[in-house]
Amino acid sequence: MPAIALGPDHNWQHAHHWPVRVYYEDTDAGGVVFYANYLKFMERGRTEWLRTLSIGQQNLALTQGVVFVVSQLDMQYMIPARLDDALTIETLVTYAGRASINFAQRIRREHDTIAQGNIRVGCVDVNSMKATALPVIVRDQISTLTKR
Repeated sequence: MPAIALGPDHNWQHAHHWPVRVYYEDTDAGGVVFYANYLKFMERGRTEWLRTLSIGQQNLALTQGVVFVVSQLDMQYMIPARLDDALTIETLVTYAGRASINFAQRIRREHDTIAQGNIRVGCVDVNSMKATALPVIVRDQISTLTKR
């Protein structure tokens, strides 16, 4: 199965956008978003991106016997987000291999980039937790993105 590369330059115009509001539970004692919570926001962005492709993670686990796990990430934090901020999580697929997908993601508040990262998720068998090929439905949906 050949890899799908979507190009090195991130065309954020084609990104999936997911709104997130910062709640009290997301902040630390200083009133800013705790660093690990940005990763939770990004997880929501990737999950909602999958939903727009009519792919649910629970359904993949039950029908295909696979789940996704984060295998690598590179994060950069620029400016803090604070309580009640309205954020947008932007998600792009940058590469899809036999058993993994690379995402570029950024968290924005209006025109400011709060944080950004590159995340690789691996597809693993739900029982053995060993790498396995992406389901055909996932690869087919990602392939349609390259035709934009």
